[in-house]
Amino acid sequence: MNQDTAVILAAAGKSSRFGQPFLKKVYALLGGKPVFQHSATTFSGHPAVAQQLLVVHPDDLDMLRSKFAATFAMMGIEIVLGGDERWQSVENAIAKLAAGIEFVAVHDAARPLVSLNDFDKVLQAAREHGAAILGEPIHGTVKRADANGWIESTVSRERLYQAQTPQVFRRDWLAEAYASRQASHPTDDAQLVEAIGKKVQMVAGSRTNFKITTQEDLRLAEMALKAKSTSR
Repeated sequence: MNQDTAVILAAAGKSSRFGQPFLKKVYALLGGKPVFQHSATTFSGHPAVAQQLLVVHPDDLDMLRSKFAATFAMMGIEIVLGGDERWQSVENAIAKLAAGIEFVAVHDAARPLVSLNDFDKVLQAAREHGAAILGEPIHGTVKRADANGWIESTVSRERLYQAQTPQVFRRDWLAEAYASRQASHPTDDAQLVEAIGKKVQMVAGSRTNFKITTQEDLRLAEMALKAKSTSR
């Protein structure tokens, strides 16, 4: 496998919904290690990954250097300063991509339970189609409500997915998508790639690849991690 892939770990968010004003979710401990390290470990040492970029908030830089310098050196992680919004953070990381990188995987650092198998699947799909993302098929009933909370309609769940990460793209497609960004507040990178007329392949991912947003999410991740370790 060609070593031609970079991974951008987005970790510059404010964690406003996490409920801990002095602790961001990506630095919370999960199984004795910070959340972001679980994400990074999945990609570190992968035969296709040549570069791993962790995008962080500027306010966290000194803390990261003092606590995790050895971890970063061991795992080959480069630090990139993020912007006010997620798209600005990813754009900053794109500017730091090394020569020879042909594919870019963008991953939420707050999704610590992504599996190596799912990464392999979405990377392979991106190699075949140019762009691919992980997504969880929606199984529950979906309702659309108005601004006051009254149900307007029941939406067919057929072919509906909850987008996940990693989202993997050809480097030139992702660079073009960011250079011609039209959406003022894009919700994910695939939205920008779609906007330049590129088709993005959906790859079914795992339900355990959820994003930690709240304290309850962290507790669920702890349970999933323990279940995974006992099943080995």
